[in-house]
Amino acid sequence: MTAPAEVGSRLDGFFRNRLNGADPQVNGLQRIGVGRSRDNWKFELTLQRDSAEQTEPLILRTDPPGGLVETDRQVEFTVLGLLEKSDLPTPAARWIDADGTWLGRPSLIMQQCPGDCDYRVLSDPGRTTAEKRELAEKFCELLVQVHAVDWQSLGLETVLHNDAGYGAAAELAAWVRILRQDQLEPLPELDFAIDYLTRSAPRPSRTTLVHADFKPGNILLEGQDITALLDWELAHLGDPLEDLGWVTQPLRRVEHLIDGSWEADDLISHYEHVSGHTIDRASLRWWQAFSTFKTAVMQVSGLRSFLEGRSDEPFRPTRRVLTTLLDHAMEDLS
Repeated sequence: MTAPAEVGSRLDGFFRNRLNGADPQVNGLQRIGVGRSRDNWKFELTLQRDSAEQTEPLILRTDPPGGLVETDRQVEFTVLGLLEKSDLPTPAARWIDADGTWLGRPSLIMQQCPGDCDYRVLSDPGRTTAEKRELAEKFCELLVQVHAVDWQSLGLETVLHNDAGYGAAAELAAWVRILRQDQLEPLPELDFAIDYLTRSAPRPSRTTLVHADFKPGNILLEGQDITALLDWELAHLGDPLEDLGWVTQPLRRVEHLIDGSWEADDLISHYEHVSGHTIDRASLRWWQAFSTFKTAVMQVSGLRSFLEGRSDEPFRPTRRVLTTLLDHAMEDLS
């Protein structure tokens, strides 16, 4: 883990290079635990301009030596910049050190939005069932808003273009490549799942912006109000059922559902009502299975990163992940 003193020194050098004459001062630097695949640091940047002092709270988002998934800070930075023109509540992108020349590793600096995130907010005993249901509906409506973004007019295809296409087959192929690159041992359960997923991949329902890691842990809240949707590192163009499969798969239940009050059927029905789009349940089941497969592949990558000394957490596909994935496949094959 990088020491705060080193991070502060690097930030100081970066800003003095970019903001010559503004006497930049970095204060209150603190590593925060938001985000499991990036290192995140919050701080305040104070500048002297026209004899006036200006202070802005910012977030440094930097690549760790290794983690669950490898992504591109330049792509994330560009996506955030384009999304500033949309109605989505996203942090503004401020600066980027794409190759890590100044900050040690590829990094971006973005606006620090107000609010807090809580992975388990929908099971928070401090909130009433009605409050949790209200939040769950707001999360669902935010996902509808993501999928309604006019990605063509924003120019998102210029940075998110994929020659392989924007549907199930393309996403499956991408994650199979990651698996083959990172796996250290035979994984017959995943080979079985790949065969099932390949043979049953659905056609795209439509092409939208896909967040690809939509969850309460990536949403900032002030009370019952959403202030920002974070972590756009996996964003791409694709089938909106990908996000819906992610939020309704059994492995994410505690994050997205409320026992007896907000089940998967409630979430999908609310999405249909708000978006005006009917969800094909058979295609959704495929995406739920794919989401479980993707989780397993992330854990494979995390294990390799740990064994190579690039991370300090020994992720590996758990029995629960593999059993859930096989249950999905066997249910559809039976």
